[in-house]
Amino acid sequence: MGNIIQIPKPVYILSSATVVGQHEKKGPLGEYFDIVGDADDTFGCDTWEKSESEMQRLALSRALNYAVKKDSDLEAILAGDLLNQCAGSCYGLVNFDTPFLGLFGACSTAAEALLLSSLLCSSHMNRCAAVSSSHNASAERQFRYPLEYGGQRAPTAQWTVTGSGAFILSNKKEDFVNTSYNGSPVPVISDVCIGKSIDAGITDANNMGAAMAPAAADTLLRYFKESSSQPRDFDIIMTGDLGFEGSRILCDLTAAEGLDISAVHCDGGLIIYDRIGQDKHAGGSGCGCSAVVLAAQVLRGIRTGQVANILFIGTGALMNPTAIQQGASIPGIAHLVHISSDIL
Repeated sequence: MGNIIQIPKPVYILSSATVVGQHEKKGPLGEYFDIVGDADDTFGCDTWEKSESEMQRLALSRALNYAVKKDSDLEAILAGDLLNQCAGSCYGLVNFDTPFLGLFGACSTAAEALLLSSLLCSSHMNRCAAVSSSHNASAERQFRYPLEYGGQRAPTAQWTVTGSGAFILSNKKEDFVNTSYNGSPVPVISDVCIGKSIDAGITDANNMGAAMAPAAADTLLRYFKESSSQPRDFDIIMTGDLGFEGSRILCDLTAAEGLDISAVHCDGGLIIYDRIGQDKHAGGSGCGCSAVVLAAQVLRGIRTGQVANILFIGTGALMNPTAIQQGASIPGIAHLVHISSDIL
């Protein structure tokens, strides 16, 4: 069996929607997000964890609205987040009348959900939803210290994005007829490549980019070797979220193997914030980061005809707070989704 899985039946990204917090709204992509939280990013809830669940509910509801579909039109929701036992997804999506599959891929969860949803829609189902989220306050409380602690952040640390992205996938062209996307270029998932868990021996939880970059390099090298394609064949090779440190390492690792991706590479963690102006150190991270950047920036580019062929590589640091406290290293993962343009 090869590394690349071809999608036998076209699977379209029917719609997508984003929910973000105030820091994300103030970043370079702020005007493109669909829903922005209140001043304190609570989304009307009394705990940070409930706030994250509410973000997922809002994102999926808006994506369904854009798709002109109901939750009962979906055959599965695949969703995940950074909280223990995927609590953000479990509570946020509990009232949708749809079978649910909870996922954990750390910051690669959006790519994992899209990958698995596309395989389901190309074989046994017609429509699925892929959803992911992160909230800065809930993630800090779980993985580091509560915000009230006010601890210093290392220069290599990344800022967990407060955001949620939801995508509706369908194998039916006719689903576009009643949507605002009808007549425009639409994103179609062409093929996927499942990542391998790669442990480079990184133990610094404040340098997740270094932990994830080797996994991203492994996935990309396997993909290009098997596909016989070149980086120049793609408009964008988007990773999420290696940040400043990890992006440099990835480009160095691939270049050392004769694969120069620097001309077309971008990283969700680098473009969601003004890294210097907003004091985000190495950039953004979190399950919501790549999801909202993909939806608000990259898929918008496909629908407006600005780009037509992209590789989306979701990267994740498969860390656990207890394991880190015990001195364990941090394995990385990187799942690849090839998204191209189709004119209906």
